[in-house]
Amino acid sequence: MNKTDVKTVMIVDDTGFMRKKLRKLFEQNGHEVVAECEDGNEAVDAFQKHKPDIVTMDIVMPKMSGIAAVKALIELDEHAKIIMVSSLGLENKVMEAARAGASSFILKPFTSEQLMEAVDAVFEESQD
Repeated sequence: MNKTDVKTVMIVDDTGFMRKKLRKLFEQNGHEVVAECEDGNEAVDAFQKHKPDIVTMDIVMPKMSGIAAVKALIELDEHAKIIMVSSLGLENKVMEAARAGASSFILKPFTSEQLMEAVDAVFEESQD
């Protein structure tokens, strides 16, 4: 973990095993998971309630896509830190996520190191 203190995390993914994997990785690295959501609608509600330091967001989900959810979260907080986590490595989706306000993008499958590097990078950028 970087020299930063404990971060609060919200995990948004429609698959339970991925939420569980992300929770485990964040908790092993000293972060606190404050919410888990299955779709973008839940994410918007949970974001307002918990105001997490960082959000991981899947792209393809039912009800509200990750891209739409990112736009909604950025409307709530223009400084929201959102890492897109997706198996869709399509360049247009990466660009669409970035235009929507995502801070970073990692591809499934990923390692703990890749996830924590993305988290650290997002917070280092915000301090510049």
